[in-house]
Amino acid sequence: MTTSQTSDAGTFETVNPATGQVIGLFPVAGPEQAAAAVSRAREASRWWAELGWRERRNRLLDWKAQVTRQLDELAILVHDETGKPADDARLEIVLAILHIDWAARHAHRVLGAHRVFSGVAALNLSATVEYQPLGVIGVIGPWNYPVLTPMGSIAYALAAGNAVIFKPSEFTPAVGEWLVASFAQTAGRGSPQPVLQLLTGDGRTGAALTTSGVDKVAFTGSAATARKVMAAAAERLTPVIAECGGKDALIVDADADLNAAADAAAWGGLSNAGQTCIGVERVYVADPVYETFLAKLTERVTALRPGSEAGASYGPMTMPSQIEVIRRHLTDAVARGGRALPSSLESVEDAIDGGYVRPVILTDVPEDAAAVREETFGPTITVRRVASLEEGIRLANASAYGLGASIFSGSRRRAVAAARALRTGAASVNSVVSFMLVPALPFGGVGESGFGRIHGADGLREFARAKSIASQWMKSPAPVTTFARTDKDVARTLGLVRFLHGRRRPRS
Repeated sequence: MTTSQTSDAGTFETVNPATGQVIGLFPVAGPEQAAAAVSRAREASRWWAELGWRERRNRLLDWKAQVTRQLDELAILVHDETGKPADDARLEIVLAILHIDWAARHAHRVLGAHRVFSGVAALNLSATVEYQPLGVIGVIGPWNYPVLTPMGSIAYALAAGNAVIFKPSEFTPAVGEWLVASFAQTAGRGSPQPVLQLLTGDGRTGAALTTSGVDKVAFTGSAATARKVMAAAAERLTPVIAECGGKDALIVDADADLNAAADAAAWGGLSNAGQTCIGVERVYVADPVYETFLAKLTERVTALRPGSEAGASYGPMTMPSQIEVIRRHLTDAVARGGRALPSSLESVEDAIDGGYVRPVILTDVPEDAAAVREETFGPTITVRRVASLEEGIRLANASAYGLGASIFSGSRRRAVAAARALRTGAASVNSVVSFMLVPALPFGGVGESGFGRIHGADGLREFARAKSIASQWMKSPAPVTTFARTDKDVARTLGLVRFLHGRRRPRS
């Protein structure tokens, strides 16, 4: 494993949010450590790129196999650092494994050199496009999905031929350390080349990495922090991918399968204690089925139980400060006429127990309330009655966020049309967050949810630069890019253009 982070900035502890037990001690890397990491990565990136598509593919598949074999070990570490149930951690790692596999197997097809048609006016030229690695990628990861989310950048950047410096969240550095170590043991195969490096620390470390001279930054976090990252990156014209928060909506049509919709809303909104950027935070239900849906959702939510023991539905809030955000949103919603369900909740404080938050459904909440407008990132859901699917789409699109969404309808055609109408980067039809199960689908948002894409072919291209090559294989019949051209050459070229492009086309 490559860390090399001796720092004068001090150290920090990572703790289990459920027990308070210290898991490990890590250095806070600063500008000097970030610059040294980039310097090492420069040489490593050249070595890694020169291995070629096949060798990189094989090494990444070896890494994937290692992660798969040690899945339970990694899941326990994720459980310890985040508090999420071990089975949820296992499922997160499964998705990450699928992405390593897809990136490794498809990088050559997506990024390798391929011919494009030169056009009639340039038939003497052979035209190719290829995608070359950027060099060194800085990945700043989150704590809520410390394996899956950063892997959407790390695996794709590595498959594209780059070296990567990974700065995990200060809440999950041990998970980041495990990933880097497992890569060195398998994909590195004993090589001293630090293709994947670890840089631990807090926001200061992320700032140092952003300004260290990396060729691109892949950031996951809040929109406020993304703005700071972008401002710092602008000094060097360093491009940024920003995957920020969400306020995802689930829309229930009048003919929807209500059992499936209620189950999806409960899982999408409350799994991982609601600490999911694509989690369901708003539900819009067509008036004819509103009461029935609400009863079904309430029944499911009432059965959920937060805790750290086996059998708990979800764990504690990983970041303690998020509890105050949840408290503020709940208090504001109730003060403005909202109703909190289940009915056993007599006050906002009944929902909060130390580091745990009980599941809460909020109804009758105004659309301009904080619980509807701002990302809550907790186990709460607002549910609103709407006159139609179209009104649900309009209200869903009124958000400044635009990451994901879900639509439930008895008509798949109507649901797909609604998915297209939603101002989001992704949408699920008669399911929730299902687009995350398909590695070939790009993932990212619009508006306050950020820009750029990870996953799929678009995700691979984010970590490469297009290189165009035009090669002349025969002499042009009408050379015009020369001072030796004749009037006849120009006339021949203009005649061809007028013939091909100057005719009126019949109306279709």
